[in-house]
Amino acid sequence: MATQPINCEQANERITDWLSNQLPDAERSVLEAHLKTCPTCESEANSTRQLWQLMGNVPVPEPNDTARVRFQAMLDTYKDTVTAEQESAVDTLLAKLRQLWAPKYAFQVAYSFALLAVGVAAGYWFQPSRTPTVAYQQQIDTLSTQMQEMRQMMMLSLLENPAASERLRAVSYTDEINQVDDKVVDALLTTLNNDANVNVRLVTLEALAKLADNPNVREGLVQSITQQESPLVQSALADVMVKLQEKRSIKPLRQLLRDDNLNHLVKGKIEQSIRELS
Repeated sequence: MATQPINCEQANERITDWLSNQLPDAERSVLEAHLKTCPTCESEANSTRQLWQLMGNVPVPEPNDTARVRFQAMLDTYKDTVTAEQESAVDTLLAKLRQLWAPKYAFQVAYSFALLAVGVAAGYWFQPSRTPTVAYQQQIDTLSTQMQEMRQMMMLSLLENPAASERLRAVSYTDEINQVDDKVVDALLTTLNNDANVNVRLVTLEALAKLADNPNVREGLVQSITQQESPLVQSALADVMVKLQEKRSIKPLRQLLRDDNLNHLVKGKIEQSIRELS
């Protein structure tokens, strides 16, 4: 089968491969046949050949010691840059993974998945003609219990967060917990007595006041009176004791009055609270 002739554009594309002996025999024959019939392409081929010959005759300078040193320095710098970039990328990835699985975010992710599971399960279980109503209620109760446990875990985790805003958010979860256990009560009382941020302690006091039906909460609030040094918290605790009509608080309130460093405004508030409780 005869090989099809080529045009000038195709010939010019193959001249370089032809000069470097990289053309297959069939294509070489076609190109050489074209060059014999086309003066323009033949002239282009001759010019390119002359250029290649001139380039081949240019002496290649031997690198001196300075050039070698510079090249090695450039190579070392490049290697250090690549290594640093790789380490930086790895460190960034590890940091993101640690952040994702830190208690704060791990519980948030778990909480989100739990909410999704509740929605899917509820949609599945509430389909008609599945199981009796009693079974529905049992399943929903189980899910509700699991969600309560998840909220408590999130709250306990966030209470240990170094950011005050996160601890405030943790305390807010008490509004979503129907029944708090002893761990939650102890954590809230510890926050009330020891948190470095006054606002966190005030919000915690408010949350505990809502849980005052729990005897342990009441007892903890009474014991907390003498542990407070902030005038704001002292005054707020006095108001809570009056609101709860907790007469056991009279003794620790009187003990506060014996503190020479007690703020005079707080002193007046406590004296009024004792009168209302007596």
